[in-house]
Amino acid sequence: MLGNFGVGKTSLVQQFVHQRFSEKYLTTLGVKIDKKVVSTTSAEVSMIIWDIAGEISMQQKNHNYYLGAHGVIYVVDLSRPSTYEQILIDLAIIREQLPMSKIVVVGNKADLLSDTQLQQLNTFENLHCDFLTSARTGQNVEAMFEKMAFMLIG
Repeated sequence: MLGNFGVGKTSLVQQFVHQRFSEKYLTTLGVKIDKKVVSTTSAEVSMIIWDIAGEISMQQKNHNYYLGAHGVIYVVDLSRPSTYEQILIDLAIIREQLPMSKIVVVGNKADLLSDTQLQQLNTFENLHCDFLTSARTGQNVEAMFEKMAFMLIG
């Protein structure tokens, strides 16, 4: 799980692994690791999920935490444009450092935006989200991890 601070990476993992959401914001220090098995139609995928502390940009992130990752879920906060204004730069850095990794881009906190705001975001040319999610409601949380599992077994 990569993305700026406060975009909801930890909340998405907690919703996926433990089916819970907390309104309290606790900054992740370093990395937190969780595990969950995802069953697909063709295999069971044991996912080791590294929830890496957020930074302002990928250039500031300690890449030692994610070297060797088979997949990356890159999270932006739909309610904070500053978290997705650098999306193309951040994704280029990820692709350079992890050329073989699968990437799923997620726009989180969709529940905080109106339908009109979401439609306007869809026209934002640099916002290439595979999923619009909400850790609070659970919207698309299972689906994004399932997509990653399918991509990993490819």
